Amino acid sequence: MTVDVFIVLIPFIFAMLIPIFHRYIQKRHIGWFVTAVSLVLFILLTTYIPRISNGEVITFTHEWIPSLGINFTTYLDGLSLVFSLLITGIGSLVGLYSIFYLSKSEQLYHFYCYLLLFMGAMLGVVLSDNLLVLYGFWELTSVSSFLLIAFWHHRKASRAGARKSMLITVAGGISMLAGFLMLYEMAGTLSIREIIEKVDLIQDSALFVPTLVLILLGAFTKSAQFPFYIWLPDAMEAPTPVSAYLHSATMVKAGIYLVARFTPIFGSEAIWFWLVTGVGLFTLFWGSFNAVKQVDLKALLAFSTVSQLGLIMSLLGMGSVAIYLGYSAETMIYTQAAFAAIFHLINHSTFKGALFMMVGIIDHELGTRDIRRLGGLMSFMPLTFTIALIGSLSMAGLPPFNGFLSKEMFFAATLHIHDASVFSLDYIGILIPIIAWVASVFTFIYCLIIVGKTFFGDVKSHLLDKHPHEAPIGMLISPYILIVLVVGIFFFPNLLGQYILRPAMASIYPSFSSIEELTPTIHAWHGFSPELWMTIFVIIAGILLYRLLKYWKQIYRVFPQKFSLNTLFNNGITLSESLSHRFTIRYMTGNLTDYFVYIFLVFLIIVGGYFLYADVFSWSPIQHEMLEVFEIVLILIAIVSAVGILFAKSRITIVFLSSVLGYSVAFFFIVFRAPDLALTQLVVESVSTVLFLICFRHLPEIKKELEPKSKKIRNLFISLTMGATVTFVGFAVLYYEKFMTISNYFNDSYELAGGKNIVNTILGDFRAFDTMLEVVVLFIAGLGVYTLIKLKAKGGGTDAN
Repeated sequence: MTVDVFIVLIPFIFAMLIPIFHRYIQKRHIGWFVTAVSLVLFILLTTYIPRISNGEVITFTHEWIPSLGINFTTYLDGLSLVFSLLITGIGSLVGLYSIFYLSKSEQLYHFYCYLLLFMGAMLGVVLSDNLLVLYGFWELTSVSSFLLIAFWHHRKASRAGARKSMLITVAGGISMLAGFLMLYEMAGTLSIREIIEKVDLIQDSALFVPTLVLILLGAFTKSAQFPFYIWLPDAMEAPTPVSAYLHSATMVKAGIYLVARFTPIFGSEAIWFWLVTGVGLFTLFWGSFNAVKQVDLKALLAFSTVSQLGLIMSLLGMGSVAIYLGYSAETMIYTQAAFAAIFHLINHSTFKGALFMMVGIIDHELGTRDIRRLGGLMSFMPLTFTIALIGSLSMAGLPPFNGFLSKEMFFAATLHIHDASVFSLDYIGILIPIIAWVASVFTFIYCLIIVGKTFFGDVKSHLLDKHPHEAPIGMLISPYILIVLVVGIFFFPNLLGQYILRPAMASIYPSFSSIEELTPTIHAWHGFSPELWMTIFVIIAGILLYRLLKYWKQIYRVFPQKFSLNTLFNNGITLSESLSHRFTIRYMTGNLTDYFVYIFLVFLIIVGGYFLYADVFSWSPIQHEMLEVFEIVLILIAIVSAVGILFAKSRITIVFLSSVLGYSVAFFFIVFRAPDLALTQLVVESVSTVLFLICFRHLPEIKKELEPKSKKIRNLFISLTMGATVTFVGFAVLYYEKFMTISNYFNDSYELAGGKNIVNTILGDFRAFDTMLEVVVLFIAGLGVYTLIKLKAKGGGTDAN
């Protein structure tokens, strides 16, 4: 077992240990414990950098369900290494930051348990090679992020934000699962590496494009692309360390990872280019446009994240053109778009993480993040101001910060793609650099708002809950490490390019033979190129529009709130809840007879309907065998006891007749030489009878039900039809030949499963999953009963209550 397997498992192991040992380490902040785990994982991952940069790929396979092709296979290559370093590196800084941000009065062991679960799930997503295992970790990120966002669950907004993110991302995940299954149908394997090797084979399949669209839906929902971005601003109700972690380095980047990982498979398809590039560009514009109107700093950063994710997504779409054209000296220029995407991914994690922590400091120290109540904080919080200034200028794309380098590469990519004569880009391609430039102007404006509205101007002490003061040094360590990286990457970008970005590019373009050509040299100064002029005009237009903000900000009122996507989503939820309630109260009557009617009707429609449709009912009950006298006697006993139950007037008579009916069926099994079934039936019947008798004294007196005549007739009709259907189906299956019989499994049960008792073999082997889930349900129900019994009623109540 290689170390990368432990990297996935360790967060889960420690997440399980926290609830057990947190009581013994109450004197220590659990955050130190979690920070140490993240830091160790990060250091372990850095030891892989030399091997991965030399082109090595580290894999490990543990056979889990080999008959279905589901194996736990880890796959550490350049792309997964980038994301793993971000997940653990930013995770360490977030853990350190949270120690000083969260109060000890919070339920910290819950928080850090969720955080480790989320970290492990994200590592599982980026390190899994098997599609279904990846999907399992993918959904686990949704569940754990739901718990993190709803950590302050006493707040209605936190619960609503968690629910919205869960609904949207899980819906996208189900779509992605459908795409994965279709991919398996085409390729015959669940291994991503093997699918990439078979890409020529699956491209001609009719399922190729539907698969592409379904997988992209999963990626777009996770990465908050338009129109699914609406969950991201609401997720800001989470504690700021969670926001910094989820939105700078982890959850929202999962969709980016998925698109990058599947680019070698789908990159040659035109629809892939249009969807990824188009949705990304529009998200970039829409996010930056809406960020400007926000008055909450965290909401502003949320929309800026939406915008930056759109930028990265669009770059990956533009980079797919190189796969469409194939490897050549002329197509290498298009690979620079994907290079810029991975480069900006890292840069975004550094400056966005620092900015989220900066906002957390302001909220923590002043009690508000409302821009309308802030201003003039530079003199009171100079260290925090430095974080905001460097982070914002990097996000705006100004030197000497890393955001400038990747923003310049983004502009260059839009200009290159404009010149490409593929995918009918000849005329519409001009829109790509225009949208990129306009969105960058809005990006520049909201970056000025972050710094200008918060730290300059007059101090509004009368609107603040606390006197402005600098944060404790502990809260400043993590953001300062990040802004040092922001500056350091600007001066030494090619170290990153050589050891981190080059192997990642090899993962995105595995069919390109010359890996060195995929890594361009990054220059801080490259002359007065078109992209530099675009940046200069962004600055000029941005400053001008910022100065005139109060005059043109009214355009946001042009869009009525009632037509927004949020309103549409909320109305949809309200409508679905109303319809569900109205539908539920109509069928959940509390009457057991009604529930049996539903079950029988479904059976009649599906089973009876199929046998009628297939014309396989047959009526030859005594075609080959004659009934013996004792069989007729047993039938009469069963019929008399069954009919007698209907007319019994006392509960003890019903129990007695029910037992006679059950034992007569058991005798049938003995007669037909099925001792296993007979034994099971006798045990079940005996236990049921004993339980009835034990509960007998606690049951109320039986009463005659006064039901309408029409209802009685309906029930009689359904009962007779049900009995007739079961009887005819029983006869029909004796001569049914449309499907292969399963009785051979039972005849060979000892050889196949090693069990002599056929009932146990069916339960434990042939339908093992079903049995396992039933046991899990019973276990959960048992836990619920145990919890109810142990729960002490508060406020003067009693245990019985």
